[in-house]
Amino acid sequence: MIRQRRKKAEDLKELGVPLFPNTFRPRDQIGDLRARYDRMDTARLDAMAETKFMVAGRVMALRSFGKAAFLKIKDRTGEIQCHVQRDVVGTESYKAFKKYEVGDIIGVKGPLFRTRTQELTIKVEEVQLVTKSYRSLPEKFHGLTDVELRYRQRYVDLIMNQTTRDIFHARSKIISTIRSFFSENNFMEVETPMMQVIPGGATARPFETYHNALGMKMYMRVAPELYLKRLVVGGLERVYELNRNFRNEGISLRHNPEFTMVEFYMAYASYEDLMSFTEDLIGLCAQAVKGTLKFEYQGKEIDLTPPWQNLDFRSSLIEIGGAPPEVLFDEEKAMALARELGGQFKPEDGLGKALDKLFEVLVEPKLWQPTFVTGYPLEISPLSRKNDLDPDIVDRFEFFVAGREMGNGFSELNDPDDQRGRFEDQAAQRSAGDKEAQFMDKDYVRALEYGMPPTAGEGIGIDRLVMLLTDQPSIREVILFPLLRPEND
Repeated sequence: MIRQRRKKAEDLKELGVPLFPNTFRPRDQIGDLRARYDRMDTARLDAMAETKFMVAGRVMALRSFGKAAFLKIKDRTGEIQCHVQRDVVGTESYKAFKKYEVGDIIGVKGPLFRTRTQELTIKVEEVQLVTKSYRSLPEKFHGLTDVELRYRQRYVDLIMNQTTRDIFHARSKIISTIRSFFSENNFMEVETPMMQVIPGGATARPFETYHNALGMKMYMRVAPELYLKRLVVGGLERVYELNRNFRNEGISLRHNPEFTMVEFYMAYASYEDLMSFTEDLIGLCAQAVKGTLKFEYQGKEIDLTPPWQNLDFRSSLIEIGGAPPEVLFDEEKAMALARELGGQFKPEDGLGKALDKLFEVLVEPKLWQPTFVTGYPLEISPLSRKNDLDPDIVDRFEFFVAGREMGNGFSELNDPDDQRGRFEDQAAQRSAGDKEAQFMDKDYVRALEYGMPPTAGEGIGIDRLVMLLTDQPSIREVILFPLLRPEND
């Protein structure tokens, strides 16, 4: 097939037709023509015969009838029919046009009219090849349906599938809504290092790299948290970053090693302040994409109307997860039950990690409506402020929708001595073999010694939010280029 298309390309060159010119400049977009003229009747269109439109687009369908042809072309805003006649465009131009194929990008100029079937159509007076396509598009009726091929050749997926284009238009709208929300709330958007000497801010295994000039190991960041809080110390009291994080973990319907988060910090606020802030932010995103706070996700209703449900971490294990009450404070029994449910633990792992596994299996899948969960154990929250009434837990929440965690927020630990001690505990866990435990970051402790005001911070997964608001079950559907194995594997 490629050989045949290249033969036609050679034929065009022999006719003096450039295959990849950069001379055609469209004046109009198809979507605008549709919006302005789709409802205009034939008589009014005929009265506009002297008005010429210039559009460019990819040929999606082509039907030739000897001396005339109908074709559909598509640009980023829509699709429209065109009618090309030899007697209108001229014999030489039509001779070249007969070599054009589905997939080629062309430019056309002419007035609008309606066919006998009343379809809005461009009567082509001038036609020009803009880009020759050497590969055939998938057959239009079936489209590109192979899932892995869609991810691997996203460019073809975008050409063929309107649903895919709609997902990424929605993603762009969500991101612009988030940025507008933070701007209106007086936050400064900042950028912090992607490559770090000491990765921190999340319990996760980092990707390692190496800086040749400096001769040292570096890491792709797992989170921007510790740098953002350094900025709060420096007096930038409201900051956010919307960017990539990298975690050396498995791939699943919910996980991609490279993913997007928005992370933000607000001085003189607590985790409780962030709850209503989160409700407002997620609600605005839903309104931007859905036009409502009530919608279906995978066949079940979601209602984002505030206030959201609020659960205690320990209580939810009993009341929702059905765990026996004795596991809450008995490390041995909690680990035994967690192992039955697939948890893997090392001797140094404590009660908090066992309870976290129980929550993940027994409770999280049941949290369909938006829910804040608070009261997380201290030992799995190394950067969170201790609760004043119960020092075994921290001032932290995670929020869940549709059975998955969407974000994590807490009142920040700003006591440098407490933070140093927790880093030391994490470093000991790393030394014992826990590759997800956090590193000791002496400079961050030094920053806290200068004084960080009471602060609350949160991270929200953009990819999962897009999944929710576009009704997609897999994270790969909402990332333009998800990680895949090489084709030759």
